[in-house]
Amino acid sequence: MKPETTHEGAASRRKFLSGMAAFGAAALLPGCQTAGTGGKPYRIDVHHHIAPPAYSSALKSMMRGHARWSVQASLDDMDKNGIATALTSLINPGLQAWPKDVAGARKISRESNEYAAKLARDHPGRFGSFAVIPFTDIEGSLKEMEYALDTLKADGIYLWTSYGGKLLGDPEFFPVLEEMNRRKVVVYTHPATPACCAGIMPWISINAIEGPVDTTRTMISLVFQGGAARYPDIRWIFSHSGGVTPFLLSRFERHMIDGKNAKEMAPNGPMHELKKFYYDTAQGNHPGALDALRRLAPVSQIVYGTDFPFRGGAEVSEGLSGYGGFSRGDMMAIERDNALRLFPGLKA
Repeated sequence: MKPETTHEGAASRRKFLSGMAAFGAAALLPGCQTAGTGGKPYRIDVHHHIAPPAYSSALKSMMRGHARWSVQASLDDMDKNGIATALTSLINPGLQAWPKDVAGARKISRESNEYAAKLARDHPGRFGSFAVIPFTDIEGSLKEMEYALDTLKADGIYLWTSYGGKLLGDPEFFPVLEEMNRRKVVVYTHPATPACCAGIMPWISINAIEGPVDTTRTMISLVFQGGAARYPDIRWIFSHSGGVTPFLLSRFERHMIDGKNAKEMAPNGPMHELKKFYYDTAQGNHPGALDALRRLAPVSQIVYGTDFPFRGGAEVSEGLSGYGGFSRGDMMAIERDNALRLFPGLKA
């Protein structure tokens, strides 16, 4: 004998089936895709490293190495984690390995940029590129920037946060910043191994602390040495949710009161400049970092970044979706739409 169907039971089943249908429909929407699920890739990764063969060979000849990387490893991680396009940048140590070799730095810049352009051609829609330039070599930087942007059609320029102890806001580099400003370039930055601090804590990786600190140093050098206000059309992206910048805001605001020439260098104040910068989510996708970053910058300035091959897309996607502080619209902005605003050509 069939059990009697109660009104409450029927309603519960309808609610369950309705919920399952909604879940199934949501799973088909790009904004609801998480690591390991199917569906069309849509995320744009602005922090994705590569190691061109000529670069790897040059490092090997100097008895230096880098993290293991391959094209297939990049594509596998992208496919597994819903990443449609990765904007590539040279894996560390980069041009720091050629500190005084002008010819060597120019050569490796050109070879690396041509490799990145070929990678994008060979895999249409999957890769863009941030071109590397020999930043301390002003003439070489201007020439390589022209070639990379005009001939190779790079999406932007890649800089380390410091070069031989000099930060990006050093007036010595203003001729390069001036040209970047004229072109309205997107400049992606990545922490260097700062010259000051390599031996302070030998029992832990220098990148665990000094990398994020170097990001903050270079951001503040741009603010308080005048580069940010002087060249307002450069679109800056800073790694790892801005390093330690969000935690030091009150100190920088105090510098506006006590610091020599602070008001001249940053006439609109530090928050005006810091809110204009963009911040990627690589290794800064946990609640403490995201809470702090949201006090510094609006969602419109946060972009998705993985730090591949050091970290994978799963860590970032799961960190962002598990955070709980972002709406579905926020997530789509971070994972795709904010990058499209910077790189409208990726829509194709």
